[in-house]
Amino acid sequence: MEKKEFTISLFTENSVGLIGRISGIFSRRKINIESLNTSPSEVEGIHRFTIVISEGEEVVRKLCRQLEKQIDVLKAYYNTDDEIVWQEQALYKVPAAVVTEKMYVERLLRQYGASTVVIRKDYIVFETAGHREEIDRLTEELTKYGLIEFVRGARIAIIKNSEGFHKKILDFERKEPSVEIVENEYLEKRDDVFTM
Repeated sequence: MEKKEFTISLFTENSVGLIGRISGIFSRRKINIESLNTSPSEVEGIHRFTIVISEGEEVVRKLCRQLEKQIDVLKAYYNTDDEIVWQEQALYKVPAAVVTEKMYVERLLRQYGASTVVIRKDYIVFETAGHREEIDRLTEELTKYGLIEFVRGARIAIIKNSEGFHKKILDFERKEPSVEIVENEYLEKRDDVFTM
C-alpha cells in the first residue's frame, strides 16, 4: 500500500479533552501526525482541526470514520494536496547586520514575500507563508547568512471543491435546532445544596 500525504479537516464542538481523544486514535493506530492546527471555524462554537499525515488512502478513510464516531466530532474530510488550498507560516530571526549589508539577503526575502515583523539593532524578524518546499528553501538560504532562529506554523487548509462546512451546519441547525444548554447546571445545583 503506497503512502502519500493527506490533509484531514476535522470539524468539532469545542470541548475539553477532545484533542487528547483524537491524538489517542492516531497513537493506537501507530500513525504519526506531521502537522496539527486547531482554530475556531467560520461557525460560532465549531472548531476546525487540520491534521497532516502520510498514509495509504484506505487507512485514512477508516481513520476518518473512526474519528467521526467521537461524540464531539461533527465531520471528518480527507484530501490530497491538489484538492486543497494550503499554506504554512514561518518566522525567521536574522542578524540585522546581514540584512543591511548583504543586498542578496534583502532580495531573497522579497522574492519569498517575507515581511518585517520586528526590527532591533541586533536582529530582524521576518514572516512568510507558503508551501513547505518554499519555506525549506528560504530556511536553507538564510542558514548560510547566520539565521539565528526559525519556527514554522502548522498547515492551514481550505477544501477547493466545497460549499464549505458552514452551509451544512446552518442547514442542519434549521432542520434540527439545538436545545438551549445551561452550562455547569450540576455545579449550580450543588452550590444551592451547600448554601442552605
